[in-house]
Amino acid sequence: MASPKRASLQIGKMFMELIVLAGVISTTGSTIQRPDYDDTANPEFLNPSWMGGIPDSRSLSEVTLPGTHNTMALYGGALAECESWSLASQLRAGIRFLDIRVRNIRGNLTLHHGVSYQRAHFGHVLEDVAQFLAEYPSEMVLMRLKEEFSETYDIYGPVVSYIHRYAHWDLLWHSRLVPTVGEARGKLIVLQDFAGPDLGMRYGSLNIADDWKVPTLLHVNEKWQSVQEHLDMAIVGNKAEIFLTYGSGAGVFAYPNAVAQRINARIYDYLTARMGQNLRFGIITTDFPGALLLQIIIDFN
Repeated sequence: MASPKRASLQIGKMFMELIVLAGVISTTGSTIQRPDYDDTANPEFLNPSWMGGIPDSRSLSEVTLPGTHNTMALYGGALAECESWSLASQLRAGIRFLDIRVRNIRGNLTLHHGVSYQRAHFGHVLEDVAQFLAEYPSEMVLMRLKEEFSETYDIYGPVVSYIHRYAHWDLLWHSRLVPTVGEARGKLIVLQDFAGPDLGMRYGSLNIADDWKVPTLLHVNEKWQSVQEHLDMAIVGNKAEIFLTYGSGAGVFAYPNAVAQRINARIYDYLTARMGQNLRFGIITTDFPGALLLQIIIDFN
């Protein structure tokens, strides 16, 4: 027979587990539109040309800009979905960093989040980006590109083929060097997370914090500590280096939307407390960002 103390500990553990499960369940129902978090179909407001006010001479590494993690993960259920806005809406809302994952099936590059097919292919991404940059030439788009749910380790050729078919070669920034804002306007900057000759910059050249594993909602504090430490580092870090901080995370008992509701709110408070200061944070990437959170990130420029 278990002692009263041990029984009490077991009950406490079960209670905490129920809280965790309740946290997951409670965030998978109706949609929410908050200043920091938005899983509705459309942004609260748009900001399509915000980079027009940044001086041409400024290095891209000194710009603070918002991004989305697993940008095209709109399908597959609560554990797979990371965003709710279309790519076109994300770009017009102010997102300038995209996280694109492609599955290579005999040269066909479909979009995936793990096993979840996202009902599109890489050509759709290129078409949306090209159309956006043609409409707003003051802007630029950074795109991390990697292979997902396939292990061919050979997507360079298909990527080049898609660029020629669905966009054009001159759309790309063809250098590993960090451009100035003026040099990058109207360009797609591929952050190459795969082998092969240079298409653009190398993803690994960035200073990255991506502690995405959040086993349960009880681990959110650990995730936030990682995010805050890297944002603090970006303020004082090498201004010639691009910093990239992922606010996203997930686990079996912590769906992306549940983590985002908690981490986005802390990012919002962290940035709001520093508004009006001349600070550089680099790329701040989230799941389900709210329009006002994007605006606050943008306003640091």
